[in-house]
Amino acid sequence: MNIAIDNITSTLVDLLNIPSPTGNTKNAINFVENQFTSLGIKTYRTNKGALIGTIEGKNTDKEVTLSGHVDTLGGMIKEIKSNGRVKITQIGGYMWNSIEGEHCTIEASNGKLYTGTILTTKASTHVHGGEASSLERNANNMEIRIDEKVKNSEDVEKLGISVGDYVFFDPRAAVTDSGFIKSRHLDDKAGVASILGIAKYLVENKITPNYTTNFFISNYEEVGHGASAAIPPKTFEFIAIDMAAPGEGQTSDEYSVTICAKDSSGPYDLELKKHLVNLAKENNLNYKVDIYPFYGSDGSATLRAGNDFKVGLIGPGVDASHSHERTHKEAIENTIKLGILYLTK
Repeated sequence: MNIAIDNITSTLVDLLNIPSPTGNTKNAINFVENQFTSLGIKTYRTNKGALIGTIEGKNTDKEVTLSGHVDTLGGMIKEIKSNGRVKITQIGGYMWNSIEGEHCTIEASNGKLYTGTILTTKASTHVHGGEASSLERNANNMEIRIDEKVKNSEDVEKLGISVGDYVFFDPRAAVTDSGFIKSRHLDDKAGVASILGIAKYLVENKITPNYTTNFFISNYEEVGHGASAAIPPKTFEFIAIDMAAPGEGQTSDEYSVTICAKDSSGPYDLELKKHLVNLAKENNLNYKVDIYPFYGSDGSATLRAGNDFKVGLIGPGVDASHSHERTHKEAIENTIKLGILYLTK
């Protein structure tokens, strides 16, 4: 199975560089839609703005759905301060210290973009001494320094910046000669790139999947309801493709596809998990089986919504999840291969 991993990596980097925090994902959805269209895959949008692409299968009576989410972590303007700095509220769950010092972009209500830096309110050690390091990193003590001549709240408001405007974190996407991809928002753009890789392989090799296959690109996963509605009604199996989380006590790594047995929402379907493990084992894929106690997925959302189908979860290992993340081309390649095997064997 020859996977064009360098091409897929290039597509991933392009997607990583498109800001798409939850609720502001239209440009990223447009990008994925264009990728599907270039392959001749028909698509449509849900009322919530999710994207669904479909490849007809040998069996059209039952369907399978693969999901990935294009929405990411981010921020939103919460308060314009009297000193010309702005406070933000979180979109998605992350540690405040993980964005300290990060460059960012504010999308003002008038459509203009303004750059800035996320800092603590006592960022200078020369001014604040030990208090600079001991200050708790939280919503009250973090702010954005805007790269404009603003000295008060009126100056900021004149730029068109207002409460409710989105803040994008710079992804700083990079691919190393050793095959690592490091960037913010690999959760879950690495999964979406894997889905595009699966679709590309099927189309270019003129392979018809066993069942009509839907690719569900959700846009509200980071806040818990991405795949809670609008799943194609003939779906009998649903596979979420989302990042795996390597770390202490975990089996996942940055080179494998991980098959998740259980996360915070409970176990995934046992028969489907066994089937995925057997496919990986029989085809000599680099795979792991893991459990995530502080994790939920689009699979979790669709089960909570009461859908009656089997659900599984697979994905590439992504180190430092919800921080500055890293994976390897091999993890994405193994994820693509397992997805193809699942659809065709």
